[in-house]
Amino acid sequence: MAVDYNMPILIVDDYKTMLKIIRNLLKQLGFTNVEEATDGSEALGKLRDGEFDLVISDWNMEPMTGLQLLKEVRADDRLRAVPFIIITAESKIENVVAAKEAGVSNYIVKPFNAATLKAKLTSVLGPF
Repeated sequence: MAVDYNMPILIVDDYKTMLKIIRNLLKQLGFTNVEEATDGSEALGKLRDGEFDLVISDWNMEPMTGLQLLKEVRADDRLRAVPFIIITAESKIENVVAAKEAGVSNYIVKPFNAATLKAKLTSVLGPF
C-alpha cells in the first residue's frame, strides 16, 4: 500500500523553530497536510477533535511532556492505533525503554535530517 502524502500529521514541539524544521523536512519528503501544537495538552485536544494518521512529538515540553502525551494517546480507544514518533535530545537507554513501554512507534534523536526522518517514517508507515 502506498503512503498517503496528504495524510494528516500532527507535529508537537514547544520550540517554534523546531516545528518549522520538522515541517520543512516533512515537506521535502512530500508530506503536505501538517498541523502543529506547541505542547502536549494542545496536541491532545487536537487529536481528540480531529483525525490524524501520525504524531511526531518532542519529548521535553511543559506542562505535558511527549511521553505523557504518548501515554494519553495509547490510553484512548479512538487514538491508540495512531503511529507516534517521539523526538528527544537524549539517547539515554532508560528514556528509550520508557518510550517503548509506553507504546512509541519509533523515536528520533536530535539533531536529525530528512534521511533519518524518512527512515523512521518508513519503519512506521512502510516504504515510500
